[in-house]
Amino acid sequence: MWQIFLLLSVFSIVAAVAVSFAAGGRKNGKKSKLNLFNTLLAGVAVASFFMFMPIHIVSAELSALGCIRSVFLSIFNTMQIFAFGCEFAVVTDSLGFCPQNLNSIYQVWSSLLFVVAPVFTFGVVLSLFKNVSANLRYFRAYFRDVYVFSELNDKSLVLAADIKKNNAGAVIVFTDVFEGNEEKTYELIEQASELGAISFKKDVLAVNFKRHAAGKSISFFAISTNETENLNHALKLIELYKDRPNTHLYVFSTKIESELLLTSVDKGEIKVRRINEVKSLINRVLYEQGGMIFDSAKEDSSGKKQISAVVVGMGSHGTEMIKALTWYGQMDGYQLQIHAFDRDPLALEKFTVLAPELMSEQYNGVVVEGEAQYRITVHSGVDAESMTFADKIKEITNATYVFVALGNDDTNINTAVHLRMYFERLKIHPVIQAVVYNSHQKKALENIKNYRGQAYDIDFIGDLESSFTEDVIIDSKLEEDALRRHLKWGNEEEFWTYEYNYNSSMASAIHLRARIHCGIPGANKKEEELTDDERNVIEVLEHRRWNAYMRAEGYVFSGSKDKSSRNDLAKMHHDLVDFSSLSEEEKRKDSRVGTN
Repeated sequence: MWQIFLLLSVFSIVAAVAVSFAAGGRKNGKKSKLNLFNTLLAGVAVASFFMFMPIHIVSAELSALGCIRSVFLSIFNTMQIFAFGCEFAVVTDSLGFCPQNLNSIYQVWSSLLFVVAPVFTFGVVLSLFKNVSANLRYFRAYFRDVYVFSELNDKSLVLAADIKKNNAGAVIVFTDVFEGNEEKTYELIEQASELGAISFKKDVLAVNFKRHAAGKSISFFAISTNETENLNHALKLIELYKDRPNTHLYVFSTKIESELLLTSVDKGEIKVRRINEVKSLINRVLYEQGGMIFDSAKEDSSGKKQISAVVVGMGSHGTEMIKALTWYGQMDGYQLQIHAFDRDPLALEKFTVLAPELMSEQYNGVVVEGEAQYRITVHSGVDAESMTFADKIKEITNATYVFVALGNDDTNINTAVHLRMYFERLKIHPVIQAVVYNSHQKKALENIKNYRGQAYDIDFIGDLESSFTEDVIIDSKLEEDALRRHLKWGNEEEFWTYEYNYNSSMASAIHLRARIHCGIPGANKKEEELTDDERNVIEVLEHRRWNAYMRAEGYVFSGSKDKSSRNDLAKMHHDLVDFSSLSEEEKRKDSRVGTN
């Protein structure tokens, strides 16, 4: 009997460790909260119970009541051992009944449990104190602006650090913070502590922010690595705080269902923004650096400047860049062609289903006056590390802009370097941009050169420190410009409520900046200052851009120029025609939106 219960006691600890490591991965994209401390605590409790059982069984009556008595006494002693209330004599006084060969082993094992159990008690008390401490610190911050993050991770920490740098008095709060056994988790908690942040172990929905001073703002960031969880948190936060003024909610999600649900839900007083990291990066690159795409264009024998873009990788970033380049490259005096590569043999079909009219033979590669003009060639089933890819790149002898986004930092870096080599062999030097998520790698790669001192001249974009800043997420200059564009034909509430309006106005603002950069006549004037010739130029160009944008978003012509034929649910629009077919009212709208 003693041997069986000793083995059960030891096995309880071993099983606890095994369960902890088995559950210590990620569940639904989020780290499991079943950590080593919790499982070991349970393991020590069960091990202590089995350790006490033979001690009480030997002194109990050989009956059902005696067994029940032994169970309850073992549970009682287990509770005592965690509370420093059990004397070791309980064990030693009964060891006379233990087999001689197990006596010493049983004493050592019992001694270990008597020492370890109170340590776990101290850990639990300390954990409770941390939550009390977090509540007290938050109580002192009731009359300050607070920024609440639903999870502590790389993204939230970088954004919080930038907010704190720009707003010394801001209160940073992280929720759902669990001290795991991983080095990465420890580092994040240490950095949050250095930031002076308040860390709650509770979920963001379990912490009560309703009593926060009404005159001070609360900004919630649903910023988990699990986008489904972000959406669930967002919907519940809206329900909890929709009657509170000065409340902002930023929901990080690229999924279409998040756009649909956040548009339809009653948001009350809360100002809700969905942050699509992919679209945000592409928009920011074009808004801040897009001029180089036109500057690098090469003039051909006809006098037109050729923009020859190469997009490597048709995942989320690559697809978004192809769509954006299509409308961004609509500019008088320029011609646009795009070569897109992906190893997926169905890449062309998958892109075409997203933008059917954009890729149709009626428009792709066809020059029609007053229409969007472009040529998109998709190279499906081509691996960027293959000889087939290298051979196809050699055929693009006029490349002027290259975008690399293959889903992995190392692959993107390697591919960008190889592309520079391929193009050097062709004696051309296009602009090359590659997505690199890791900020440390990006900094190390700036101005990289080979052993002979020759610069690779590759622009690495999209790292955490440049993407997750207050200027990008909260106070975007591009967003301000987009709102000004929108107010030329709509009201502010519609801009924030409907992403259709928000995204369309963002594209309009980006292209206006490009028109000014390219010196399009009248682009930097107000509508009432335009000459007739300038008005015509602006209106035609704006409509070309708009047509390309709408088709890139999946819209098709409704089949009739009558307004009643428009059906946004079916993505059908009556104005997807050449400029000459527009009504005078719609032409005037183009000059109104297309000017400064």
